Amino acid sequence: MMKPNTIKIFNAHGAEYARFRPANKNSKNIRMKIYKYICGFGIACMLFTSCKKDFLDRPPLTSYVDADGQYWRNEDDIRMYANGFYTNYFNGYNTSFTADYTPVRGYTFNDDLTGKNVQSNFESSVPSSRGSTSEAAAWMSQYAGPTWDFAWVRKANIFIDRMDNIAKANITDEAYRHWSAVARFFRGFEYSRLVSVFGDVPYYGRVVKESELDSLYKDRDNRGDVMDKVYDDFKFVLDNIRDDDGALFLNKTIAAAFISRFMLFEGTYEHYHSLDAARAKKYLEFAVDAANVVMGSGKYNFGSDFKALFSSENLAGNPEVLLYRKYDAALSITHCIGSYSNGTEVVGVDPNLVLAKSFIMNDGNVWEHSSEPGADDFSIANLAKTRDPRFEASFIDNANPASATLLYGYKFASREAITYIGKTYPAAWGSNTNTSDAPVIRLGEVVLNWIEAKAVLAQYYGGPSVTQADLDQSINAIRSRPLDADAIAKGVQKTAPLTLSALPDDPERDADVPALIWEIRRERRMEFVFEGFRLLDLKRWKKLQYMDFSTNPDYFLGPWVNLPVELPTALTDAAASKGNVKVKKAGGTIVTYDGTNASDMVGFWVVENAANRDGFSDKNYLSPVGQTQIDEYQDKGYTLSQTEGW
Repeated sequence: MMKPNTIKIFNAHGAEYARFRPANKNSKNIRMKIYKYICGFGIACMLFTSCKKDFLDRPPLTSYVDADGQYWRNEDDIRMYANGFYTNYFNGYNTSFTADYTPVRGYTFNDDLTGKNVQSNFESSVPSSRGSTSEAAAWMSQYAGPTWDFAWVRKANIFIDRMDNIAKANITDEAYRHWSAVARFFRGFEYSRLVSVFGDVPYYGRVVKESELDSLYKDRDNRGDVMDKVYDDFKFVLDNIRDDDGALFLNKTIAAAFISRFMLFEGTYEHYHSLDAARAKKYLEFAVDAANVVMGSGKYNFGSDFKALFSSENLAGNPEVLLYRKYDAALSITHCIGSYSNGTEVVGVDPNLVLAKSFIMNDGNVWEHSSEPGADDFSIANLAKTRDPRFEASFIDNANPASATLLYGYKFASREAITYIGKTYPAAWGSNTNTSDAPVIRLGEVVLNWIEAKAVLAQYYGGPSVTQADLDQSINAIRSRPLDADAIAKGVQKTAPLTLSALPDDPERDADVPALIWEIRRERRMEFVFEGFRLLDLKRWKKLQYMDFSTNPDYFLGPWVNLPVELPTALTDAAASKGNVKVKKAGGTIVTYDGTNASDMVGFWVVENAANRDGFSDKNYLSPVGQTQIDEYQDKGYTLSQTEGW
């Protein structure tokens, strides 16, 4: 028999997997335990009409039922429901081997990475089906977002509805406004992701009944109209959400950080795709304002070295991290992202020479114009010493055959992790038992959102000019991060500040991109390598053509290597190496290993059989809707429009 006040936690199938009895039902301790269990096991659906009936068989408390006012009685009830959103939106490193929205394994479709053979292609035809009604629906890696699924919109609308019609009478006005803001934050979050994938989508601002066919089967709304609704939601959020709601819970600065992300995306997408200048300006101004909330809070600073942000067992107290996801082997909450950065595990697509060359020199110049010794030396060890410190923190500083390009990314593994190459890995860095904490959102992103939005507003919309003080608060603050002892021992140095009076003159800069905005984009590329931003950045900047690797032969190359010295094992298996191992000389000549010319195998590593992806077009900025979804509308007597170009 259960003791009084015992709380049971259930998984999505109604099976109990934990129970505990708090000393005080309203204590912070109970909130933290609930959060850990929900975030660890990913409850997607809890107790409500948006869930399948079999999920309702065993509620967390025998009296927690969403009927006749038996739920939504107090903030504990409301928090339990809100916690169900966390693993869907604050994914971190996800769990086990799941790759959805994860760095390293999930976000592998972009121009930073090259694989052997033909590169993965863009979608070329309308899929038979592209939709789901499940809260557990998988994301789409090629679009870095969700499939055609409005389950989470419905879940958020239920949240808002219950706050207005049940909970409001049971809690204080302050609590009502806070939790309404939380609900509207998640609705805005979901619509921001849906719009980034599909463009126009149907907007549902309330819970729609099954009998309301005209509403259920409405056609797509203009993306600008949808994002105006998101804008309104986010304004409400910042006006009403709590400044602090406890550790690891959504609050004003965390919400503001995400809002800066989504408003920057939509503002620049509207601008560069020439959709609506007034909306572009409005969203970009909100991105600046939201980022200012974080930057002006005084809560965060760049006091952590770069490596520690991604490979620490405990991010509590890290001054740059606004929100992180905690992992704990004792609770079976683990991930695999560290193991895919451990120097042995194969990812399959790896950092190419184009990415390596984009890293700025320590003196703040591009390599073509740097006076530093070895500026044109593209060996990995030299790159680690002469480029921005994020290079050394992100890549192993020697040739590694586990990488298709020999440049192996270990941004998400500790320095200790790569000491186990050729040995047995501990649980922390092998398989799916990794326990390093995941930064969900951090100050580095916020300040780069802020400076880019300000720069675009200044360049195109009459906004205040970007000042040196602005750069010092953003890019130069990032460059001032402390270096850890290992980096210092290798001779790594901080990068010189970016100055308005001496912006780098990059010969690779696109003619249609001003020099300052180009350098802001470079900073994002160095800061977010392997994270979930590059493809989305290319889409919002309308630069998807970078994915056409025929535009630069360096896409098919890795760093400069002296194979007989650095990686003799690449030449020892003559049967496998002959005809396959190739290097490209500085003059452009490609030398193929023939079993006798080992001494000549010095040059840029040529990725084995690497070839360009098939052609693509502007339609690939957005995803098509599945034919099944269009047919479902037609069967009901309604029309669902297909995405433009498809």
